[in-house]
Amino acid sequence: MSNNKQRLFDEFQSPSTQEWLDKIQVDLKGADFNKRLVWRTNEGFNVQPFYRREDVLKLKTPDALPGEFPFVRGNKKDDNSWYVRQNIKADDAKAANEKALDILNKGIDSLGFRIPGDKVSAEFVSTLLCGIECECVEVNFTTCLRHAEQLAEILVEYFKAKGYDNNKLVGSIDFDPIEKMMMKGRDTEALIDTAAALVKTLAPLPLFRCVSVNSIALNNSGAYIAQELGYALAWGNEYLQLLTDRGLDIDLVASKLKFNMGVSENYFMELAKFRTARLLWAQIVKQYAPKDDKACQMTVNAITSTYNQTIFDSYVNLLRSQTEAMSATLAGIHSLVVTPFDVTYEQPTDFSERIARNQQLLLKEECHFGNVVDPGAGSYYIEHLTDALAEQGWKLFLEVEEDGGFLAQVKAGKVQQAINDTNAKRHGDAAKRREFLLGTNQFPNFTEKSEGKRPVACCCCHKQEEPELPVIKTTRLAADFEQLRIQTEEKRVPKAFMLTIGNLAMRQARAQFSCNFLACAGYQVIDNLGFKTVEEGVDAALKAEADIVVICSSDDEYAEYAIPAFQYLNGRAMFVVAGAPACMDDLKAAGIENFIHVKCNVLDTLKEYNEKLGI
Repeated sequence: MSNNKQRLFDEFQSPSTQEWLDKIQVDLKGADFNKRLVWRTNEGFNVQPFYRREDVLKLKTPDALPGEFPFVRGNKKDDNSWYVRQNIKADDAKAANEKALDILNKGIDSLGFRIPGDKVSAEFVSTLLCGIECECVEVNFTTCLRHAEQLAEILVEYFKAKGYDNNKLVGSIDFDPIEKMMMKGRDTEALIDTAAALVKTLAPLPLFRCVSVNSIALNNSGAYIAQELGYALAWGNEYLQLLTDRGLDIDLVASKLKFNMGVSENYFMELAKFRTARLLWAQIVKQYAPKDDKACQMTVNAITSTYNQTIFDSYVNLLRSQTEAMSATLAGIHSLVVTPFDVTYEQPTDFSERIARNQQLLLKEECHFGNVVDPGAGSYYIEHLTDALAEQGWKLFLEVEEDGGFLAQVKAGKVQQAINDTNAKRHGDAAKRREFLLGTNQFPNFTEKSEGKRPVACCCCHKQEEPELPVIKTTRLAADFEQLRIQTEEKRVPKAFMLTIGNLAMRQARAQFSCNFLACAGYQVIDNLGFKTVEEGVDAALKAEADIVVICSSDDEYAEYAIPAFQYLNGRAMFVVAGAPACMDDLKAAGIENFIHVKCNVLDTLKEYNEKLGI
């Protein structure tokens, strides 16, 4: 059989890269290859339409082994398992404990407790952890920065009293003063000494981490993948430098760092991001000369993004978070939190939390994602993305280091400005539909109403003091469209009538485009099969009490139909032309001023229409 197989392959000649390119050029029929098929990413590099073995032969990443330095292929040698984590708001210790015990029976093996600072006490922790076997479950805690050291001391005493084996206790305390600087504008540099105390306190627990790099905050604020990557590396390096400068051993410090990173919708790029992060972080830690290469391992808790979540058509959030969860788990992370689909507009319900848990369990128990080490290894495309992201992430890391380091850039507001600029650009791209949000700025649900859904305000918005430092502005990508649609819904929902006439294919295509365009603002759209005359169409529109009449035809026929329709309508409704025909100047000269087409800024156009309609 082996010989037959060999003869079979010998019969086929392997085409060269040039032969593939020649064939593509024929199929392109003269179109520019680079403009049509080469993708210029937001991360600053090009992605080719295909890759071959020769493209990765020069790369070093395919030669790496799982569980070995530089850990690009993961920290484990035997499997790809991860902790399925769910976070719990622990205002009430008994209620939070009951919820924790319940979800531990539903597939969760990692708990994240958010404890108010004024509730931190030995009694509270004892009640919170009652019945939870901490040697079998990862336990993570978030509290006020100024109570973190107290919490650490309580936990050490609690674990000791329970007789736990320190080598089996896995968990973390989320302590990150630099995040507080960026997100709240508070100068918390003085708390770095607390980080050093935390490291010393938790030194007896080798698998318990206590200094966090919360780059999820950048992800949820719109940062590009390369930005989150580069800044996370510089952020982590800042903590390494600050803590070793205080006399702490590098092996100890590195073992206490944890990265809480976001996962956005770019499936393959996010998969490559985590591989790249491990690769570069290992190189950074190595420069501190640790005694054991294990100190160079990066521990990542991945969290699916809220930046791309929406209020309208919110079940689409499940699709987004599912692909994000796939990216993270295939990339080999330590633990994963799937953000419930309704978190943007309400306190997550039991239903949404159950679905979020099951999204992970589906990947682990049914898709067996936890069984194969580094499933993306050897893929020409993923290896290329890993290498290209490494170049961009390292470039940003070096820029930060050469400019004084991450803390210095945060205090100068440079990191905040960079993220805010990216966020503003992405909002502009969404307004022009260069970045799609299914169900929001593209293919909205025409009949959906908000039903009282409103964006959840930040829990810290009250009593907000004047920030001492520049802050990162967190605004979801869909927020502008949602605000517009809710405004329309609350005041008056106009009717938009499609006056379809002329060429069948063009009128249908433009009617569909126009319906999607106008429904983004919550307008009621009325499509039609077609009219024989513009008078018939206008009369039907007026009978339907339309506020907007959109003429949908071909570019050539607009010269014949648009002006007569506009004149016959005679100001009784807003008149819109679907498209940007060559005769646009003639139409404008006749008084027609509204056109919608692919080059429009959708958001600005709809705001303008709302203003004209008195909404």
